[in-house]
Amino acid sequence: MKHVLRTLLIPGLLVGFATLALAATTTLTGTISDSMCGASHAKMTSGHAGLTDRACALACLKAGGKYVFVADGKVYNIANQNFADLEKGAGETVSLTGDVTGDTITVSKVAMEKKK
Repeated sequence: MKHVLRTLLIPGLLVGFATLALAATTTLTGTISDSMCGASHAKMTSGHAGLTDRACALACLKAGGKYVFVADGKVYNIANQNFADLEKGAGETVSLTGDVTGDTITVSKVAMEKKK
C-alpha cells in the first residue's frame, strides 16, 4: 500500500511543482489593447480622422472585444478581464506585472508610463 501511494504521490508533486514554475511573475512594458485590433490599431485609426489608439481600444472593448497586452510584438491574453486598472491603461503604454503562463497573463499591477 505504501509503495502504491508513493508511486502516485511523487509524480503528482512533480507535476504540481512544474505547473508553479511555468507561471512566472514578471513585469513587461507594452500596450493594453483589445482582441479585435490586437497589436495594431492602424487599420481603424487611419480610416477615422482623430481616432486615437485609446479611443479605438475602448470602442472595440465596448463592442465585445477582450483586453489583451502587447509587448515586444507578442499578444498576451489577459486572464482577469475585470482587473480595475485595465480600462485606465487601455490604448496606453504601461508597465504590467503579472503571472505569465504561455500566452496568457494574470495581471496583478498596471503602472502608467510617464509621458515624455
